Amino acid sequence: MATPLLRYSEAAEQVHRFLVALAAGGEIPALGSAPASHSSRPAAGTAATEMVPLGVAPGRVLAIGIHADRDQPPFPRSTRDGFACRAAEANTHQLLFLAGQIRAGQQPGKALQAGEMVEIMTGAPVPEGADCVVMQEYVEHSSNFVRQVAPRTIEPGENIVAQGAEARAGDLLLPVGVRLAAAQIALAAQCGCHEVAVYTRPRVAILSSGDELVAVDAVPGPGQIRNSNTPMLAALVSAAGAVPVLLATARDQAEALDAALAQALAPGSRIDLLLITGGISVGRFDLVEEALSRAGARFFFGGVAIQPGKPVAFGQLARPENGRATRAPLPFFALPGNPVSSAVTFQLFALPLLSALAEDTALQPRFALARLSGDWRGKAGLTRFLPAWCDFTLEPTVRLVAWQGSGDIAAFAASNCYLVVPDVAGELTEGALVRILLR
Repeated sequence: MATPLLRYSEAAEQVHRFLVALAAGGEIPALGSAPASHSSRPAAGTAATEMVPLGVAPGRVLAIGIHADRDQPPFPRSTRDGFACRAAEANTHQLLFLAGQIRAGQQPGKALQAGEMVEIMTGAPVPEGADCVVMQEYVEHSSNFVRQVAPRTIEPGENIVAQGAEARAGDLLLPVGVRLAAAQIALAAQCGCHEVAVYTRPRVAILSSGDELVAVDAVPGPGQIRNSNTPMLAALVSAAGAVPVLLATARDQAEALDAALAQALAPGSRIDLLLITGGISVGRFDLVEEALSRAGARFFFGGVAIQPGKPVAFGQLARPENGRATRAPLPFFALPGNPVSSAVTFQLFALPLLSALAEDTALQPRFALARLSGDWRGKAGLTRFLPAWCDFTLEPTVRLVAWQGSGDIAAFAASNCYLVVPDVAGELTEGALVRILLR
């Protein structure tokens, strides 16, 4: 591979350059050239589209924007149970005649006349002539008359949402590239969309390698462990809105790795991204790099100055078809075999690329700020992503989770984020404002 060890920021820049080149249909530029703009993350522009019912659309990425089919709200709407009236009259604290009642879903009758109030329910249309709604808690009754209690006053427009205040008919409400969640589903429903156009899900092949791995339902023998990386990566891929394609675990043998790569590259595989976990370090039986090289891989980087995850590699493979590379290259990430390393490097590097393949315009990965609880001391030189727990109540506070290294799945499961330690830092002190990587 013979690629230099990159800083985290340089490796992230290489992934971004690949996305820019993929969107433009060109070659990825060299790292030393002018940096690409990060104001937005380009979509891949390669995904097909399909129509799906709104009920199964959560998690999908919108392919055709959704516009308001009418004003929202379509009428002046009361936000409180109370009495619609004129603010100037209510503020006199004189008795006003109770002229009727308007419930949600009911059209008002005649316009409100001078000296009148109308009882109104939350969500009901405000009658013409009224400019406010006095909450029912702030009135007193006398027979068929109502008045606002003194000394309380009300402003025109109070407790009313004006027609079209949320959106006007024809406004773009959900743009292309938005991943649909509960709020977006509700908005699409309000616009009358019983089905939506979405991008097809990318297909991600997952290949675990290692002689020590056995199936999850097997009883490990001496020196063996269950294969936890494949289901973990499948869960991460699914959460990213893609379809995991599980390849058979490959032994630490050249023939087994060559066959697995050939399966991922086969013309009928329809794979958009390849994730390989394990066998990418420098040990005697770490054979993944050699197998990728035999398959004609072009490497964009082959190691990053991070902990955990230093041996991660990123590149692309030509897809042979009828003896020629006629299809778009297959991007791949070779992730370290230790589970926490594999999860961290997926989130830092594979997730941004996978989001682009899904045409999702949201930027990945996501970071936040928090106050550090406790101290950290170590050696500078690596950007560290350490399992941590963040309490997001009030001011976010983060503490490290005790762990035994990148193979400690229990610590990984006990954390909800990663504490980010800059490569120049040798210590972090309690109370410091620190960056965390969200999961």
